[in-house]
Amino acid sequence: MYDTIIKGGRWFDGTGAPSAIRHLGLRNGRVAAVSAEPLDETGCARVIDATGQWVMPGMIDIHTHYDVEVLLDPTLSESLRHGMTTILLGSCSLSTVHVTGQDAGDLFGRVEAIPRKHVVAAVDDTKSWTSAHGYVRALESLPLGPNLAAFIGHSDIRAAQLGLERATTPDVQPTAAELKAMEHKLIEALDAGFVGMSSQQLMFDKLDGEVCRSRTLPSTYATTRERRRLNRILRDRGRALQGGPDVARPQSLIAMAASTLGFFRPKLKVSLLSAADIKAIPGVVFLLSGIARVLNRLGGDFRFQHLPVPFEVYSDGIDLPVFEEFGSGAAALHLSNELEQRRELLADQEYRRWFRKDYEKKWGPRVWHRDFFDAEITECPDASVIGKSFGQVGEERGAHPVDAFLDLVVEYGSKVRWRTTISNHRPEVLNKLAADPGLQLGFSDAGAHLRNMAFYNFGLRLLRRVRDAQQAGTPFMTIEHAVHRLTGELADWYDLDTGHLRVGDRADVLILDPVHLDESLDAYAENPIPEFDGLSRMVNRNDATVTAVLVNGEYVFGNGKKAEHLGTERTGEFLRAGRHGTETHR
Repeated sequence: MYDTIIKGGRWFDGTGAPSAIRHLGLRNGRVAAVSAEPLDETGCARVIDATGQWVMPGMIDIHTHYDVEVLLDPTLSESLRHGMTTILLGSCSLSTVHVTGQDAGDLFGRVEAIPRKHVVAAVDDTKSWTSAHGYVRALESLPLGPNLAAFIGHSDIRAAQLGLERATTPDVQPTAAELKAMEHKLIEALDAGFVGMSSQQLMFDKLDGEVCRSRTLPSTYATTRERRRLNRILRDRGRALQGGPDVARPQSLIAMAASTLGFFRPKLKVSLLSAADIKAIPGVVFLLSGIARVLNRLGGDFRFQHLPVPFEVYSDGIDLPVFEEFGSGAAALHLSNELEQRRELLADQEYRRWFRKDYEKKWGPRVWHRDFFDAEITECPDASVIGKSFGQVGEERGAHPVDAFLDLVVEYGSKVRWRTTISNHRPEVLNKLAADPGLQLGFSDAGAHLRNMAFYNFGLRLLRRVRDAQQAGTPFMTIEHAVHRLTGELADWYDLDTGHLRVGDRADVLILDPVHLDESLDAYAENPIPEFDGLSRMVNRNDATVTAVLVNGEYVFGNGKKAEHLGTERTGEFLRAGRHGTETHR
């Protein structure tokens, strides 16, 4: 009767309803039975004994930058191994639907810290499509591991229509014909099933390459009129706008957030980046939470995206995007292709005075706390500084923390590796945010910032925190609610056929051993990327936690090992918004 039976596990259906010990029968990629009694195993090809384990819908990662990697390694196994069975592409106004390889390299290389040459090669070598429909067909021709869904990127549309040079020139705006063509590209993407459009106003996201180097993303040059015309299409179609406001201009946050409101027009689904408990601006996250609450009470459909774990980042020397938010840091990153010139710049005393002035400016909106006493050195050819902060090194040498940092980077370059936590450092605040209905859980940036951070297992880490709080007698949400927030809630908001595990639902399944929701989830790990010349990226490794992952009823991962067919047979699908499977329940 069944292709797979999962027996005796604690079943969570993704709606937040009470969990229970159940036996699940899967057939033809769907859940065919959920039973309190054992199922007939006759003729069943795979029986998974889930006794003592949790059986839940596969999790959804709503914010990734896998747009390049999926073209080279469509298994996306770094996410599968942690129970992510649906991945959203096209965040932050960036996608590879329309742009050329050269333009894609300029868009993704510096902003998302993906080596530019690999971006260019991946798009140029694989691009067979000329439209959103063709892009979807191309993805579905690959041996996908997880399911995919996608935003169309505003910068992608704009750069393709105007050319990257014109799209990033302040006094150039699209002609009437060009704006109409941009609208057509958006409509076509929505017709192809995209969940919406991503847009960007953040001014420290800078272009790579030579022609337009250090200009901001094309989306940031759009006028209010252009944004409104594109948003009108999203409103009429009931699709989502993902937006990144400029942290230095609160008015951009207000304008993007308020666009959710209807008032004699359809409301707009808006998901903004991002709600975080920022060290540099304590308390601001509660203001953001209040904005979401007010807008939704006024009839909007608004969410902030939120990473529900500490935002710890690593940097090799000065190669960290947060330095883009102030002038002296951006000047150094501008020279990332000219390392000798960068070294000379960092050694220059006038430059150092400029950097120190930026460093000591503690007021105003910002992401990085700018505290070199809160920056631990983890690797360096000079072993005497490992385990110390740059501030401590400065004290030992009688130098300002900025000079201690710059001295080490001048001498050792990217061989100086260090870490800091930028936000989400207070557990009690994280707990409040995780349960806030105005926030969506996600913002992993999976597939980007390969040497800077790893949040592939953020869902598992949230589940551990919820479980531990319950066991300690200080619950802040139920496990069922947490599962819902990571699965069904997201699927319903983006109108995708996944995220639930009831009869008739898509059989995207995560099975985990709660005993191993432990300290292994926090361990540091790296793993090479063969497709990127063996570049070692930060990853997560907690292989005993996830015992099985199924996509569309097919086993793909478990206990740290890929299924043999992963990468040769397609298990995932491109999920089209608006084709939710709720009508199949019975």
